[in-house]
Amino acid sequence: MSGEARIEGHCLCGAVTIALDNPAQHIEICQCDMCRRWAGSFYSAQTGENPRVSGEEAVTAYQSSEWAERAFCSKCGSNLWYRFLPTGNRSFSAGLFDAAAKHTVEKEIFVDESADWSRIAGDHPRQTGEEVIAEAKAAGFTFD
Repeated sequence: MSGEARIEGHCLCGAVTIALDNPAQHIEICQCDMCRRWAGSFYSAQTGENPRVSGEEAVTAYQSSEWAERAFCSKCGSNLWYRFLPTGNRSFSAGLFDAAAKHTVEKEIFVDESADWSRIAGDHPRQTGEEVIAEAKAAGFTFD
């Protein structure tokens, strides 16, 4: 993987900071209804290794479904992360990291739920919600 060995980011007020080692050089866009309500448009997910969060006293987590948790800064309201509960894996809001502004889009998911005003140009894979759920089920995850 090329690019930065580490990136650091923070919420709008700076109460919460996050550092990621070996960050992915791409982001994933989720266009699902929940992400649109949570983020105001779509969720842009930045991943990396060994996440370190400072200012956890300002973090509020909300379990948005049986399989997901979303966190935000309780001081300024910035969205911080999405955690997939079956694995514990987190992705972080790409907007927290200045370096993520130069990352490309890896893929878009739940494109069948996207708002007309949030279409993203570019030649990258796009999956419907049905395709995403089928892929997760094939990997052994169950959804009720």
